[in-house]
Amino acid sequence: MRRLNFTDQTETALQELCRRPSISFDTVTSTVQKILKDVQQNGDLAVRRYEVKFGGQEPETLQVSSEEIDTACQRISNSTKAAFRRAAQNIEQFHKSQLIKLPEVETMPGVVCYAQMRAIEKVGLYIPGGSAPLPSTVLMLAIPAMLAGCSEIVLCTPSTNGAVPDIILYAARLCGISKIFKTGGAQAIGAMAYGTKSVPKVYKIFGPGNQYVTAAKMLVSIAPEGAAIDMPAGPSEVLVIADDAARADFVAADLLAQAEHGPDSQVVLLSPSLAKIDEVIMEIQKQLQTLPRQYIASKALEKSFALQVPDITAAVDFSNRYAPEHLIINTKNASQLANHVVNAGSVFIGPYSCESAGDYASGTNHSLPTYGYAKAYSGVSVSSFQKQISFQKVNKNGAQNIGPTVCEMAKEEDLEAHCRAMEIRLPQAAL
Repeated sequence: MRRLNFTDQTETALQELCRRPSISFDTVTSTVQKILKDVQQNGDLAVRRYEVKFGGQEPETLQVSSEEIDTACQRISNSTKAAFRRAAQNIEQFHKSQLIKLPEVETMPGVVCYAQMRAIEKVGLYIPGGSAPLPSTVLMLAIPAMLAGCSEIVLCTPSTNGAVPDIILYAARLCGISKIFKTGGAQAIGAMAYGTKSVPKVYKIFGPGNQYVTAAKMLVSIAPEGAAIDMPAGPSEVLVIADDAARADFVAADLLAQAEHGPDSQVVLLSPSLAKIDEVIMEIQKQLQTLPRQYIASKALEKSFALQVPDITAAVDFSNRYAPEHLIINTKNASQLANHVVNAGSVFIGPYSCESAGDYASGTNHSLPTYGYAKAYSGVSVSSFQKQISFQKVNKNGAQNIGPTVCEMAKEEDLEAHCRAMEIRLPQAAL
């Protein structure tokens, strides 16, 4: 983990620090395009072929049966079930607060406008496999989808030896998800975007994944018959702001918790205290020795840095510029500093608000914008699974009041038919 001093950095250098390790899709795009086209044309046959090619085994059936889910749930320990139920309750409680009812507005006498939220009818959830299954992501995506009222929820996830991990199936059942399919990678994204005999077509796809999954999501989002996606995303990341009062072991643990996600993850430490930075780095090396995913975390640390800043205000300013997926504020005045956060996916306030709490069970969503996209995107919420439809009601009095404005503006745009559509109503409205 590199040690840097803010005052030594040029403007160009600071910009470079905010730029994540590059992800090149050049090497995967052509492969992904071929996979998507194959799935679009050949459906299940193509999906099965890629499962053999990339997964090593073709599942007997693409859809997970209810019997498989029953058996998987029986193998989960009671303590694990209790933990997932508690997390699900917290996530549901927080996300319920996001359900909104918008008021009607009379913009002028006789003209009433309002908006209503409508669920996206068909959504797809992608749950990655890889080096570790992510059952927590099932909760983070399925619970808001259910609360939003989506009528069809499809879940795709890679299988190992033709089977989906038990804990993924338990998490899905806990959330009421039954349409689960044994497919991962770009072929899973294609199956949900275009539909196959087994996998239903959806209108929007959610969930993280590797560069092949990310490339597939981006490609189907611009395809004529594809699907919308939740957000563009890159590798996971955390930025920690720590002052001299922060415990070095807490900060080191937070940085390592993010670094173990993958070798392409990035962790950043900001502190006015060089002594604290040195203390944290020493603690990282100490904790790293006993970390099971030591190799992965070490690779992530190679692309990470600790930046000594002039003061805490400069730390917040740099953080807003960096726009981290996760921001941990471990300082004496953490709550006050949080009020100045402009760009971040999710913020963790105070020494005991570790990022792991949000990853699993505090109630907030862990599907967040990465790669600096927190400047423009929000994390997944109930509204991510909805769209807003606007309505207007114009009565006779309203037509008379708004008519002149409509016609004047239509004429300015040389759209005479627009004006006539309003004018033709005015004689009747005057009666």
